[in-house]
Amino acid sequence: MNKLVESADAAVADIRDGATLMVGGFGLCGNPENLIQALHRKRVKDLVLISNNCGTTELGLGVLLQARQIRKIVASYVGENKEFERQYLSSELEVELVPQGTLAERIRAGGAGIGGFYTATGVGTQVAQGKEVRTLDGRTYLLELPLRADFALLRARRADTWGNLVYRKTTRNFQPMMAAAARITIAEAEEVVAPGELDPDSVMTPGIYVKRLVRGEGYQRWIERRTIRPRPA
Repeated sequence: MNKLVESADAAVADIRDGATLMVGGFGLCGNPENLIQALHRKRVKDLVLISNNCGTTELGLGVLLQARQIRKIVASYVGENKEFERQYLSSELEVELVPQGTLAERIRAGGAGIGGFYTATGVGTQVAQGKEVRTLDGRTYLLELPLRADFALLRARRADTWGNLVYRKTTRNFQPMMAAAARITIAEAEEVVAPGELDPDSVMTPGIYVKRLVRGEGYQRWIERRTIRPRPA
Protein backbone atom coordinates (compact mmCIF):
# COMPACT_ATOMS: atom_id res chain seq x y z
CA MET A 1 0.00 0.00 0.00
CA ASN A 2 2.93 2.38 0.50
CA LYS A 3 3.27 4.24 -2.83
CA LEU A 4 6.25 6.38 -1.81
CA VAL A 5 9.38 5.96 -3.97
CA GLU A 6 12.85 7.29 -3.25
CA SER A 7 13.15 9.93 -5.98
CA ALA A 8 11.49 11.60 -8.95
CA ASP A 9 14.01 9.90 -11.22
CA ALA A 10 12.91 6.48 -9.95
CA ALA A 11 9.26 7.45 -10.36
CA VAL A 12 9.63 8.21 -14.10
CA ALA A 13 12.12 5.45 -14.89
CA ASP A 14 9.69 3.48 -17.08
CA ILE A 15 8.53 6.44 -19.21
CA ARG A 16 9.81 5.64 -22.69
CA ASP A 17 10.17 7.55 -25.96
CA GLY A 18 6.81 8.19 -27.62
CA ALA A 19 4.74 7.98 -24.41
CA THR A 20 1.56 10.01 -24.00
CA LEU A 21 1.60 12.12 -20.84
CA MET A 22 -1.02 14.14 -19.01
CA VAL A 23 0.63 16.80 -16.86
CA GLY A 24 -1.20 18.78 -14.18
CA GLY A 25 -0.99 22.46 -13.45
CA PHE A 26 -2.66 25.66 -14.56
CA GLY A 27 -0.17 28.01 -16.18
CA LEU A 28 2.85 27.70 -13.90
CA CYS A 29 0.61 27.09 -10.90
CA GLY A 30 0.83 23.58 -9.47
CA ASN A 31 3.34 22.17 -11.94
CA PRO A 32 4.90 18.84 -10.87
CA GLU A 33 8.31 20.50 -10.85
CA ASN A 34 10.34 17.54 -9.60
CA LEU A 35 8.83 15.11 -12.10
CA ILE A 36 9.29 17.52 -15.01
CA GLN A 37 12.97 17.95 -14.13
CA ALA A 38 13.38 14.18 -13.84
CA LEU A 39 11.92 13.75 -17.33
CA HIS A 40 14.30 16.41 -18.60
CA ARG A 41 17.26 14.56 -17.12
CA LYS A 42 16.03 11.28 -18.58
CA ARG A 43 16.04 12.80 -22.10
CA VAL A 44 13.04 10.83 -23.33
CA LYS A 45 11.76 12.19 -26.63
CA ASP A 46 8.81 12.13 -29.05
CA LEU A 47 6.44 12.68 -26.15
CA VAL A 48 2.76 13.48 -26.67
CA LEU A 49 1.77 16.01 -24.02
CA ILE A 50 -1.77 16.67 -22.80
CA SER A 51 -1.87 19.71 -20.53
CA ASN A 52 -3.63 23.03 -20.14
CA ASN A 53 -0.52 24.76 -21.55
CA CYS A 54 3.21 24.30 -22.03
CA GLY A 55 4.62 26.64 -19.41
CA THR A 56 6.84 29.54 -20.44
CA THR A 57 9.95 29.59 -22.59
CA GLU A 58 12.22 28.88 -19.62
CA LEU A 59 9.95 27.37 -16.96
CA GLY A 60 7.61 24.46 -16.36
CA LEU A 61 6.98 22.21 -19.33
CA GLY A 62 8.87 24.72 -21.45
CA VAL A 63 12.15 23.02 -20.45
CA LEU A 64 11.01 19.82 -22.20
CA LEU A 65 9.97 21.79 -25.27
CA GLN A 66 13.32 23.59 -25.45
CA ALA A 67 15.11 20.25 -25.22
CA ARG A 68 13.02 18.99 -28.18
CA GLN A 69 11.54 16.17 -26.11
CA ILE A 70 7.92 16.87 -27.13
CA ARG A 71 6.49 15.81 -30.51
CA LYS A 72 2.85 16.83 -30.05
CA ILE A 73 0.91 19.01 -27.62
CA VAL A 74 -2.82 18.88 -26.88
CA ALA A 75 -3.57 22.08 -24.95
CA SER A 76 -5.98 24.96 -24.57
CA TYR A 77 -3.57 27.86 -24.08
CA VAL A 78 -0.35 28.77 -25.86
CA GLY A 79 0.61 31.22 -23.10
CA GLU A 80 3.89 33.09 -22.88
CA ASN A 81 6.06 30.41 -24.51
CA LYS A 82 8.00 31.87 -27.45
CA GLU A 83 9.65 28.53 -28.21
CA PHE A 84 6.19 26.96 -28.48
CA GLU A 85 5.28 29.66 -31.01
CA ARG A 86 8.49 29.17 -32.98
CA GLN A 87 8.26 25.38 -33.19
CA TYR A 88 4.58 25.51 -34.14
CA LEU A 89 5.00 28.12 -36.90
CA SER A 90 7.98 26.23 -38.34
CA SER A 91 6.00 22.92 -38.34
CA GLU A 92 8.45 21.32 -35.91
CA LEU A 93 5.71 20.71 -33.35
CA GLU A 94 2.27 19.18 -33.82
CA VAL A 95 -0.36 21.15 -31.90
CA GLU A 96 -4.01 20.39 -31.18
CA LEU A 97 -5.70 23.38 -29.57
CA VAL A 98 -8.80 22.46 -27.56
CA PRO A 99 -11.20 24.86 -25.79
CA GLN A 100 -10.44 24.72 -22.09
CA GLY A 101 -13.77 23.32 -20.91
CA THR A 102 -13.74 20.77 -23.72
CA LEU A 103 -10.23 19.70 -22.76
CA ALA A 104 -11.28 19.10 -19.16
CA GLU A 105 -14.36 17.15 -20.24
CA ARG A 106 -12.42 15.02 -22.77
CA ILE A 107 -10.01 14.06 -19.98
CA ARG A 108 -12.91 13.32 -17.62
CA ALA A 109 -14.56 11.20 -20.30
CA GLY A 110 -11.35 9.22 -20.73
CA GLY A 111 -11.28 8.39 -17.04
CA ALA A 112 -15.00 7.64 -16.81
CA GLY A 113 -15.08 5.25 -19.77
CA ILE A 114 -17.33 7.53 -21.83
CA GLY A 115 -16.97 7.00 -25.58
CA GLY A 116 -17.65 10.61 -26.54
CA PHE A 117 -19.92 13.59 -25.89
CA TYR A 118 -21.58 16.43 -27.77
CA THR A 119 -20.78 20.08 -27.07
CA ALA A 120 -21.75 23.35 -28.74
CA THR A 121 -18.32 24.84 -28.05
CA GLY A 122 -16.36 25.33 -31.27
CA VAL A 123 -19.27 25.03 -33.70
CA GLY A 124 -18.56 27.11 -36.80
CA THR A 125 -14.84 27.47 -36.03
CA GLN A 126 -11.68 25.58 -36.99
CA VAL A 127 -12.26 23.41 -33.93
CA ALA A 128 -15.14 21.78 -35.83
CA GLN A 129 -13.05 20.64 -38.81
CA GLY A 130 -13.28 16.89 -39.36
CA LYS A 131 -15.71 16.30 -36.49
CA GLU A 132 -19.20 14.87 -36.53
CA VAL A 133 -21.83 17.62 -36.32
CA ARG A 134 -25.30 16.92 -34.97
CA THR A 135 -28.41 18.99 -34.28
CA LEU A 136 -30.15 18.29 -30.98
CA ASP A 137 -33.23 20.23 -29.88
CA GLY A 138 -32.53 22.80 -32.57
CA ARG A 139 -28.93 23.46 -31.54
CA THR A 140 -25.76 22.33 -33.32
CA TYR A 141 -23.18 20.27 -31.45
CA LEU A 142 -19.79 18.67 -32.13
CA LEU A 143 -18.83 15.15 -31.16
CA GLU A 144 -15.70 15.22 -28.99
CA LEU A 145 -13.75 12.06 -28.19
CA PRO A 146 -12.14 11.15 -24.86
CA LEU A 147 -8.47 11.61 -24.02
CA ARG A 148 -6.38 8.96 -22.29
CA ALA A 149 -2.68 8.71 -21.50
CA ASP A 150 0.04 6.24 -20.63
CA PHE A 151 1.10 8.37 -17.64
CA ALA A 152 -0.25 11.28 -15.61
CA LEU A 153 2.22 13.48 -13.73
CA LEU A 154 0.53 15.41 -10.93
CA ARG A 155 1.35 17.66 -7.99
CA ALA A 156 -0.59 17.66 -4.73
CA ARG A 157 -0.40 19.99 -1.78
CA ARG A 158 -0.68 17.08 0.66
CA ALA A 159 -0.69 13.31 0.30
CA ASP A 160 -0.49 10.26 2.49
CA THR A 161 1.76 7.30 1.76
CA TRP A 162 -1.21 5.36 0.35
CA GLY A 163 -1.45 7.90 -2.47
CA ASN A 164 -4.53 9.84 -1.39
CA LEU A 165 -4.12 13.38 -2.73
CA VAL A 166 -5.30 16.85 -1.72
CA TYR A 167 -4.81 19.72 -4.18
CA ARG A 168 -4.69 23.44 -3.49
CA LYS A 169 -7.16 25.81 -5.15
CA THR A 170 -6.55 26.29 -8.90
CA THR A 171 -4.38 23.17 -9.19
CA ARG A 172 -7.56 21.12 -8.82
CA ASN A 173 -8.80 22.16 -12.28
CA PHE A 174 -7.44 19.24 -14.31
CA GLN A 175 -5.57 16.89 -12.01
CA PRO A 176 -8.39 14.74 -10.53
CA MET A 177 -9.58 13.90 -14.05
CA MET A 178 -6.05 13.16 -15.24
CA ALA A 179 -5.49 10.74 -12.38
CA ALA A 180 -8.41 8.64 -13.62
CA ALA A 181 -7.62 8.93 -17.35
CA ALA A 182 -4.03 7.62 -17.28
CA ARG A 183 -2.83 4.04 -17.16
CA ILE A 184 -0.18 4.97 -14.57
CA THR A 185 -0.50 8.03 -12.32
CA ILE A 186 2.62 9.44 -10.67
CA ALA A 187 2.20 12.19 -8.10
CA GLU A 188 4.52 14.44 -6.15
CA ALA A 189 3.40 16.17 -2.98
CA GLU A 190 4.71 19.10 -1.01
CA GLU A 191 3.83 17.31 2.23
CA VAL A 192 3.50 13.55 2.78
CA VAL A 193 1.81 12.28 5.93
CA ALA A 194 0.94 8.92 7.43
CA PRO A 195 -2.34 7.17 6.54
CA GLY A 196 -5.21 8.51 8.60
CA GLU A 197 -3.83 12.05 8.92
CA LEU A 198 -5.80 13.43 5.95
CA ASP A 199 -9.43 14.38 6.42
CA PRO A 200 -11.24 11.85 4.19
CA ASP A 201 -13.68 14.53 3.06
CA SER A 202 -10.78 16.63 1.70
CA VAL A 203 -9.26 13.87 -0.47
CA MET A 204 -9.72 14.80 -4.13
CA THR A 205 -7.90 11.86 -5.73
CA PRO A 206 -8.26 8.51 -3.94
CA GLY A 207 -5.08 6.50 -3.66
CA ILE A 208 -6.50 3.72 -5.84
CA TYR A 209 -5.68 5.91 -8.86
CA VAL A 210 -2.08 6.61 -7.83
CA LYS A 211 0.71 4.17 -8.66
CA ARG A 212 3.73 6.11 -7.33
CA LEU A 213 4.29 9.04 -4.99
CA VAL A 214 7.31 11.34 -4.60
CA ARG A 215 8.04 13.72 -1.73
CA GLY A 216 8.57 17.01 -3.58
CA GLU A 217 11.37 19.41 -2.70
CA GLY A 218 12.95 22.68 -3.78
CA TYR A 219 9.78 24.22 -5.20
CA GLN A 220 10.31 27.49 -7.09
CA ARG A 221 6.61 28.53 -7.11
CA TRP A 222 7.00 30.36 -10.41
CA ILE A 223 4.80 33.28 -11.44
CA GLU A 224 4.02 33.42 -15.15
CA ARG A 225 3.41 37.17 -15.41
CA ARG A 226 4.07 39.56 -12.54
CA THR A 227 2.17 42.85 -12.53
CA ILE A 228 3.07 45.46 -9.91
CA ARG A 229 2.22 49.08 -9.25
CA PRO A 230 3.95 51.79 -7.21
CA ARG A 231 3.03 52.03 -3.55
CA PRO A 232 0.99 55.11 -2.59
CA ALA A 233 3.11 57.99 -1.37
